Amino acid sequence: MILAAGRGERMRPLTDATPKPLLEVRGKPLMQWPMEALAEGGFADLVVNTDWLGAQISSRFGVNPLLDGHGALSISYSDEGRDFGGALETAGGIVRALPLLGEVFWVAAGDVFAPDFRFTQASVDRFLASGKLAHLWLVPNPAHNPKGDFGLSAEGLALNTAPEKYTFSTIGLYRAALFAPPYCVIPSGNPAGVKAPLAPILRAAMDNELVSAELYTGPWTDVGTPERLAQLNTTPR
Repeated sequence: MILAAGRGERMRPLTDATPKPLLEVRGKPLMQWPMEALAEGGFADLVVNTDWLGAQISSRFGVNPLLDGHGALSISYSDEGRDFGGALETAGGIVRALPLLGEVFWVAAGDVFAPDFRFTQASVDRFLASGKLAHLWLVPNPAHNPKGDFGLSAEGLALNTAPEKYTFSTIGLYRAALFAPPYCVIPSGNPAGVKAPLAPILRAAMDNELVSAELYTGPWTDVGTPERLAQLNTTPR
C-alpha cells in the first residue's frame, strides 16, 4: 500500500494544484519511486489511498501502469475523499483498504524519498517466520525530528521507551491482525470512515513485544517542505 491521501499543507503553494505524491523528484513523481521499487521486488498488486486531488493520481497511473521497465503493476484505489470527504489518517486509511490487502502487506508513504530501499521477498519471509504483527524500518534522526520516534533493542524489537530513538521511515510490513482487536477496534473496511493515527496501535503492540524493527542507513528524505524538495532536485545523486 502506498499512502497518498495527505493534503501536504507544508508544501503549499506547490500542493495547491498538485497532490504531494505527484511532485517530481529527479524527473519522477515522488510516489513512483516506491512503486517501481515494489514492482522490482516482485510485489505487483498495489493499493493507493487518495484524497486531495486524488483524481490526478488515478489519472496519472491508471490501474495497470508500466513503469520505466520495472514491469506492470495492478493498482486498486481507495478514494477516501470521494467516500468520506477527507483523508482518514494512516490507520484509518489502512483499515479502509484491508479488504483489498492480503494477510501480510507492505506500507510506504508516497511522500518519502528512499531511492535505494529494496522491498524483498526475503524480508517478507523473515517477518512471517517471526510471528510479529509489524516490522518497521527506522532511520537516523533528521534535523526536523531530532528526538526520534521509537527505540531499537539489541534483539531487534521496536521500543516505546529507550535512551536512543530513531525516526520511523514510514516503511513497514504488517499483518492484518494488527488492525483488529485488541489493537484496533475499527471494523475491516472502515465503513464509518473513522479517522485514526497509526502510532497508538503500534505502541500498544510494542508493549507486548509484537513489533520488530531494523535500522536503514541508505538515503532517506521526508519531503515535507518545498526547501527539501528543491534540495533533492539540485543535489547530485
